[in-house]
Amino acid sequence: MTKPYIYITRKIPEEIINPYLEQFDFKMWEKADEPVPRDILLEEAKQADGLLCMLSDNIDEELLNEACSLKIVANLAVGYDNIDLEQAKERGITVTNTPDVLTETTADLTFALLMATARRIVEADAYVQKDLWKNWAPYLLAGSDIHHKTIGIVGMGRIGEAVARRAKGFGMSILYHNRSRHIEAEKELQATYTDFDELLAASDFVVSLVPLTKDTNQLFDRDAFDKMKSSSIFINASRGATVDEDALYEALQTNQIKAAGLDVFTEEPIGANHPLVQLDNTVCLPHIGSSSEQTRTDMINLCLDNIAAVFRGEAPKTAL
Repeated sequence: MTKPYIYITRKIPEEIINPYLEQFDFKMWEKADEPVPRDILLEEAKQADGLLCMLSDNIDEELLNEACSLKIVANLAVGYDNIDLEQAKERGITVTNTPDVLTETTADLTFALLMATARRIVEADAYVQKDLWKNWAPYLLAGSDIHHKTIGIVGMGRIGEAVARRAKGFGMSILYHNRSRHIEAEKELQATYTDFDELLAASDFVVSLVPLTKDTNQLFDRDAFDKMKSSSIFINASRGATVDEDALYEALQTNQIKAAGLDVFTEEPIGANHPLVQLDNTVCLPHIGSSSEQTRTDMINLCLDNIAAVFRGEAPKTAL
């Protein structure tokens, strides 16, 4: 009997798929650091019974029209704005993502980015690397305190809660804005629900952890940055398109806000010539929110477990 054919859109370690070789025939794109070309992805989709894809792969109507045998799309991410869910649903194709397993790792990175931006860690490291440190000075690379400040979390999902727990350890006051109130977070973390504008005005740190939707696309626009304190620091670990990058650049350049820490961008990857990279008061990372060795392995295993469940006739763990 022919085994289901699973196409993986990036190169992953062979040892991870070895336990599944008796169940499936696998093929993967040969590179880990470059996306599979669109024409190859379309050709593979014609044959595939399952796809294990990345956030950079566009699983749209065009592809799904070609994918006559496709039963499942397992997305190696929590977000799924790269997948046309309605078209997949119409065709009876299961779509899964990887929540939970990356929550704490992404929260670690989010808070690390907040701390690095506030205390000018990257700038200070470059200062030493360039051999500029000649003497001690009272305000040498003086940054912003984190402890006992107010953090405003936009998007109190799993990762938002995890960031709030870290903030609580620093004695921070926690404000949050969400589509609906999160009573458990309010009780457990002493978080205070507030509307978006009030959060912007009151927070020393504004942290974006929202999914990308029609409502959140460019949520952080010129008007939003105008409402923030001049001492505020903006952190984005959600999706790049939630931010109007031109408005953010202007806010940073004119000192409308103090600094920004960014793990995501509207178009990725960015280069060294990107306007935001040129600013001293901005820390830019290459979308590494969940990038620890253990978490990425756990994410891949969850994708494979979801695929295996579908072909056993069972409900996958994390179906959308």
